[in-house]
Amino acid sequence: MRETADQTSLLSEAGRAFVSTPLSMLIDGEWTASETGRTITVTDPATGLAITTVPKGSAADVDRAVASARRAFEGPWAATRPVERERLLLRLADMLEARGDEFAELETLDNGKILMMARYGDLSLAVDSLRYMAGWATKIEGTTISPSFAYVPDMRFTSYTLREPVGVIGQIIPWNFPLVMAIWKIAPALAAGCTVVLKPAEDTPLSALRLGQLICEAGFPDGVVNIVTGDAEPGQALVDHPDVDKIAFTGSTEVGKIIQQRAAGTMKRLSLELGGKSPVVILKDADVGMAVQGAAQAIFFNHGQVCTAGSRLFVERPIYDAVVDGLAQVADGFRLGSGFDPEAQMGPLVSPAQRARVQGFLDRGLAEGGRLVAGGGEVDGPGNFLRPAVFADVSPDMTIYREEIFGPVLAATPFDDVDTVTALANDSSYGLGASVWTGDMRLANHFVRKLKAGNVWVNAHNLLDPAVPFGGYRMSGYGRELGHAARDLYTESKSVTMAL
Repeated sequence: MRETADQTSLLSEAGRAFVSTPLSMLIDGEWTASETGRTITVTDPATGLAITTVPKGSAADVDRAVASARRAFEGPWAATRPVERERLLLRLADMLEARGDEFAELETLDNGKILMMARYGDLSLAVDSLRYMAGWATKIEGTTISPSFAYVPDMRFTSYTLREPVGVIGQIIPWNFPLVMAIWKIAPALAAGCTVVLKPAEDTPLSALRLGQLICEAGFPDGVVNIVTGDAEPGQALVDHPDVDKIAFTGSTEVGKIIQQRAAGTMKRLSLELGGKSPVVILKDADVGMAVQGAAQAIFFNHGQVCTAGSRLFVERPIYDAVVDGLAQVADGFRLGSGFDPEAQMGPLVSPAQRARVQGFLDRGLAEGGRLVAGGGEVDGPGNFLRPAVFADVSPDMTIYREEIFGPVLAATPFDDVDTVTALANDSSYGLGASVWTGDMRLANHFVRKLKAGNVWVNAHNLLDPAVPFGGYRMSGYGRELGHAARDLYTESKSVTMAL
């Protein structure tokens, strides 16, 4: 039985000061409670102990936030030159980078992820993304067109397009990468000239609120960014609100479907980055050691709580046993513990509900005839710990093969030829990520073209860069974040024709 200790004592002085009192949400440049006075307790997933409280936002709070964002959009933010938006975002990036250790601690305390990963993975990507998106503020351009209007032959015309900000954006982010997801949503919207109402996940609001403090300190006008905390109510209110011009959502496919249905009433713009059941294909010519480490990273990174997690593993039969045995050794060798423990390799899942959900998939996998070769099962003691699991010889009719688990559970299946595995890899309603491991670039290119996924890696998995677009096919959503594509998410195209 592990002892339970309050991990806030492990934080830096700045981190302890931040969580030492109840927190407020940000509306119109002011830190405020919910109009209802209700709060939510934020808990540490490694201990189950309370950290602090945040407001439980309501539809009335969303009304205030949206009104604030609208005033800012039509007022001071509209008057801000593109180069000034760029400078503000770059200043925010510098401030975030300078407080990287503090933010990493908050992510580990709030989410449970390993501290080193939070510091050198999440924080680095967040800062890089801010700086990359800042550059787009001065590079939003249209095109010039020479039209041919045959029915007015005696006149000449010119046409051009403008890209204009969409307006007030409602942004709803998940709990698996709280800070990175906040930056991926906020930065391109502000670069394009939009204003934002951000709804962080109920389980992990801390880094978004601390980011809100930096946004105020950086000098953004009041109302440009508003942050409303709470459960599903403020998220639903954002989707329904008639004065919200667009919803940008990252989360489950089930919730994405609901958002799509509810948004029909106001015809607001949508971008949805949803779930996944990503295949990892290992061909017989692949280096077994490299393939084992790559497949392990694909599924066990961030405790499997990744939308592109490589949860379906297909291995060509000649090396299937060696790869599965290697992965079983990796899974059984993980040291579980608090993200603050320098020897821990995997932390807790984010909440008791998430651990119970993943355990339910493990139980179903066994009940449906899955062969568990490593790990699996909850860990006695405080915290939401669960041993990483490897199932072998999984068939396509099993639940663990078909449904997104969002936890450290791998389903492995052998295959005998390329055509068979291509069909198996694409046999999913999802299409977010996929990877292939081989030394044969001819085969690699074959898979790149055949795999139905928005993100395909060769001899790698889960690599992300601010310049590379990210998004999915099919039930994994639509719209692309990052890269040049992010500009299109937050701008509208206007065509103008003038008689000369």
